[in-house]
Amino acid sequence: MEPEKQPKTLKLSIIISLSLSIAIIVVILYFTFDKQTFAHLSGQNIKHEFFFAAVLVNFLYWILWGARLRSLTNAVESGFKISLWESTKIVLANLFLANITPSMAGGEPIRIYLLNKDGLSIGGATAAVLGERLLDAIFLIICFPFAFLVFRSKINTGALSIGLTISIAFFIVLVGFFLYALKNPEKIKSLILFLSKKLARFSRKKPIESKIVERINVEVDNFHESMVCFLSHKKMDFLKGCFFTAAFWVTGWMVPVLILMGLGLQPYVIESCAAQILLIIIVMMPTTPGSAGITEGGAAALYSVFIGAHLIGVFILLFRLITYHMGLIIGVIFQYRIFKSVASFSLETLKTRK
Repeated sequence: MEPEKQPKTLKLSIIISLSLSIAIIVVILYFTFDKQTFAHLSGQNIKHEFFFAAVLVNFLYWILWGARLRSLTNAVESGFKISLWESTKIVLANLFLANITPSMAGGEPIRIYLLNKDGLSIGGATAAVLGERLLDAIFLIICFPFAFLVFRSKINTGALSIGLTISIAFFIVLVGFFLYALKNPEKIKSLILFLSKKLARFSRKKPIESKIVERINVEVDNFHESMVCFLSHKKMDFLKGCFFTAAFWVTGWMVPVLILMGLGLQPYVIESCAAQILLIIIVMMPTTPGSAGITEGGAAALYSVFIGAHLIGVFILLFRLITYHMGLIIGVIFQYRIFKSVASFSLETLKTRK
């Protein structure tokens, strides 16, 4: 992407994601906020300490994400070590692009680039970041039957059922492609080289083909060797990654539970966790920037099963303020501190870095 076009594209993504998120929240509030809502909020039901606790738990969620990334990166290449603070900073810096790109696709290149900058090969960094996705996939596949049992009688018809079905199919395809890449690195090299040549036609810069081939060969080999080492020779690190993955997700699922308690409602721990599992699968589809609008609408549909309609809008507002808008602000701060400009990072950085 040309430097002058990049800030425009970035601004457009921010505008679209924020506009969609705010618009859907406003629509939900419009149709659910009534006299009963006002009476509930103005009474003695609200417990502000739980909202504060939800914010703190969201920070803990990011720290556990950093701990998992640290565990995986320290495992993929011998001799490479990274601190918990450094890995957490990488996670926080990735939040900005992750929150304005479909399916968090912008977050992965940020994490790969920063790990590479800290001394890890791009292949090793890619293995660690995709290892995160693999662990997420394993954990969510295990959790899905539980979520389906809780909501089995509520998602038989309608847009939610269709969206969930498409998302599950897309999720399975991604896992299958990852496993195929792990087993057949040579075929993946050929595929990446083919796509690289096709995309090069749209670029004004004409890189030397031999350098492209060499770089692809080296990095795919690094990725394959790192993943094989990680999965076969460092099983304790894999188990540690599994532990952090479970802790990371479950901690994140406690945020809406605390918000419900802050609103003076029952915590609905089982139902809320099930709703979060289904919501994650839905928003993994690469649709809108940051899945804005989709997340709000999906959460409203899922939580309306056990929350009174008069509080759905308020719940969605608080939920997205803590989990999305706060992450966007923190991500901007850390990305600016690292890159000295919010718009300075691009995929070209990865392509040109040796």
